[in-house]
Amino acid sequence: MNKKTTSHEKVNLFFSAFLIIAYIICGYFFVSFANTQTDELIKSLLMVVIFAVFGLLVFYATRVGEGKTVKRFSLITLIVLDIPALLVILSYIIAGFPMHDAVADAGNGAIALMAAIALGYGVPYTFISGFETVSENDEKPSDKEDKEVLEGGLEADINDAEEKQEPSQPTYENDVDEIVVEGTAVVEEE
Repeated sequence: MNKKTTSHEKVNLFFSAFLIIAYIICGYFFVSFANTQTDELIKSLLMVVIFAVFGLLVFYATRVGEGKTVKRFSLITLIVLDIPALLVILSYIIAGFPMHDAVADAGNGAIALMAAIALGYGVPYTFISGFETVSENDEKPSDKEDKEVLEGGLEADINDAEEKQEPSQPTYENDVDEIVVEGTAVVEEE
């Protein structure tokens, strides 16, 4: 399936890439501002927010598309990506959490900042998977829903079973009727 890229999609891709690069440049100034803070808790919170917003922008840039948004809830993404990233971030910010020393000291909190990017990307990905292209040939959603309700289901299964059942009256291929009485066959002749 080759999909031709329209000029509108090219513009969207350009602006998405520009958005990421612009945020990286602005991120330098945000990080410089966060590093000037004297309170470690505020500094840590600012860094996490800066990188979580970056993850959110990466999600937006990679999910650009036409059509309607596909919404869903992914328990796997929540368990595998969001919760561990949140635990790493909390370990970075709160001194009483397990592994605080390892996370806070590792490369000036680089692990926590990567976890913040993962959380910024993972939270919307848990609830939105992307975009669904709606072509002109597609039916209206209300018509499609009506057909799905009317087709299939228990009623269709029952109708299929009734059609597949053998008829209750026996049918004979020949005009000769056959009567079977305990292993003896009697054939009536015309």
